[in-house]
Amino acid sequence: MENFFGRIRNFWKLPSKSEINNVLSHFSKKEWVVFATLVLVFFVSTLAILQNINNSFMVSVPLRGGSINEGVVGTPRFINPVLASSPADQDLIALIYSGLLRKSPDGTLIPDLAEKYEVAENGLSYTFTLRDNLFFHDKTPLTVDDIIFTVNAAKDPVIKSPRKGNWDGVNIEKVDEKTIVFTLKQPYASFLENTTMGIMPEHLWSGSPIELNEANTNPIGSGPYRVGNVSRQSSGVIENYELVRFDKFVLGKPYIKNINLYFYSNEEGLIMALENKIISQLSSISPEKAKSLKEKNYRVESSVLPRVFGLFFNQNQNQIFIDKNVIKAIDEAIDKDRIVNEVLSGYGVAIDDPIPPNMIAYQKLRGVTRISRQESLQKAKDLLAKDGWKVGKSGFLEKTKTEKGKKTTTILEFSISTGNAPELAKSAALIEEDLSLIGMKVDVKTFEVGNLNQSVIRPRKYDALLFGQIINHESDLFAFWHSSQRKDPGLNVAMYTNTKVDKILEDAFVTVNEQARIKKYAQFEDEIKKDMPAVFLYSPNFIYLVLKNLKGLSMDHIISPGDRFLGAYSWYTEVDNVWKIFTQ
Repeated sequence: MENFFGRIRNFWKLPSKSEINNVLSHFSKKEWVVFATLVLVFFVSTLAILQNINNSFMVSVPLRGGSINEGVVGTPRFINPVLASSPADQDLIALIYSGLLRKSPDGTLIPDLAEKYEVAENGLSYTFTLRDNLFFHDKTPLTVDDIIFTVNAAKDPVIKSPRKGNWDGVNIEKVDEKTIVFTLKQPYASFLENTTMGIMPEHLWSGSPIELNEANTNPIGSGPYRVGNVSRQSSGVIENYELVRFDKFVLGKPYIKNINLYFYSNEEGLIMALENKIISQLSSISPEKAKSLKEKNYRVESSVLPRVFGLFFNQNQNQIFIDKNVIKAIDEAIDKDRIVNEVLSGYGVAIDDPIPPNMIAYQKLRGVTRISRQESLQKAKDLLAKDGWKVGKSGFLEKTKTEKGKKTTTILEFSISTGNAPELAKSAALIEEDLSLIGMKVDVKTFEVGNLNQSVIRPRKYDALLFGQIINHESDLFAFWHSSQRKDPGLNVAMYTNTKVDKILEDAFVTVNEQARIKKYAQFEDEIKKDMPAVFLYSPNFIYLVLKNLKGLSMDHIISPGDRFLGAYSWYTEVDNVWKIFTQ
């Protein structure tokens, strides 16, 4: 037995140095080559195995630092949440200010300045509790009093805030230094959206009229970025803002150190700055230009906006639209995909509904099975033929009626009124071309935007209006479709009346329970489809050209252009690989 174990020990015993040298000294040249190759393979394989093992324990993490230079069309004027209305103002507000709640990149509302909130069962009371240690950029503590001041400023009829309607009828009460209660006269499903409004420091704004306060262009908030420097032209016009990350931002210290915004008067200046490498990001460009830049290998991101463009029919002006078969034929004849491709360069989607595709989180993106172009045109012609329309001497569709022995002939004709913006004018031309294929006589009338609003839309002097609805949240559907909004200043441009739809919209407006609200908007959509007061055409995309190495950007729920910055505190351009254990 002892001999056996002795053999085992000798078997596993490593050779001595002299034994190794003796073996190597007898190697031939060929054997040396083979040996060297095997040693090399051994070391390379070992390193690869160790690298794979190391990688399995590694994870990429964002690095802090870097800067972004972005171009914006327009000039900031009122960089405060109460008066801001221009895109340039709203871009800066999204970066500089914080509200009680913040809309996250996925569209949900998350606590920002508020630590938590509670909603009463009756939907009439909202109680917010603030976080500890809240500060403005100037190191002044942010308190409940600043929130009360901001909301009261928005409600003040003298100031004429665009957000006044959101706060009318809302009572605000300070419970203690950290608690505030909003009380509504009736439930309002979208009320929490209002609490994303940025909070202004009372100590800076209370001493002078808001519209004259120099803080309009030297703003101080509590958002992810603060103003570091403002550059102006010799005329005093603001040229750019250098924004520096705010280390005490409540949702976490931003990764990007600086976001610099440069302002230009038009798209041409924006593109020139991009080509000259003054800026590396931009938005507010035409789809045609975006397509061209993408072909040049720029990174172009896009997301469907909650905008509904369509033809809205005025039956009071032209009774042809009382005939639903005429409207159905128009819907079949218009090549919506062609408009998206030729007018929007593919940056948009064809639609058939009054609710934008991704406007409401719970709305299903309906898969529409489209028949061929030839089949659509034939279907439109068949609808009209069955309805008694025939091509007459005029070359257009006509219908002849005999009443009391007298014949009257009606030509199927109407006018389309729209703005002179290139997108609208091109769309109208394509629609006119499509409808001529089925025998309709269409006259396109384009107006300067101011004239369109004052002389056409407000007095409701149009047959059909090619128009876009901006739907910031679902409650806006009331303004566009409730019968009480038919006359100016209402926005029901289809002059639509349906008592059932009125009741649905009224109920949905005050229904806080989400599932119950879903059912009501589904009912609303079904009724609109039955009555066909409009033909819905497309929803355009928001277009954003960004750095190729920018990470953390989310474009899924952009409602207004300024929303692109809501998650800017999570953006980063560089990463480092560390072991997972160090990220915990």
